[in-house]
Amino acid sequence: MDIDPEILFRALGDTTRQRCLVLLQQEGELCVCELTHALDAAQPKISRHLAHLREAGLVSDRREGLWIHYRLNPALPEWVRTVLRATAEGVAGHPPFASDKAALSRMPDRPFSRDWA
Repeated sequence: MDIDPEILFRALGDTTRQRCLVLLQQEGELCVCELTHALDAAQPKISRHLAHLREAGLVSDRREGLWIHYRLNPALPEWVRTVLRATAEGVAGHPPFASDKAALSRMPDRPFSRDWA
């Protein structure tokens, strides 16, 4: 898989997409409902940003009943994984990323299925 650097950095140029990517880097896989809860944002907004990330090749999705789960695309080149890993580590203690992680950890009734078909 080849990712154009311009596509990656344009995706990272939006705060909502940054926040989604950081949580996905930290958590592995998240349902749209988990992202909406963590970011305290409306589902259509989160879904729109996730669609942008999917079209850019940065995330993969899978459907489980009514739920759609996202994770970082496993085919990402190592240099992209390095950028995302370093970004997540670098912003972990800073707002809004720290509060996103805390909100996610307090979410009641989180879906726990992490099985990829």
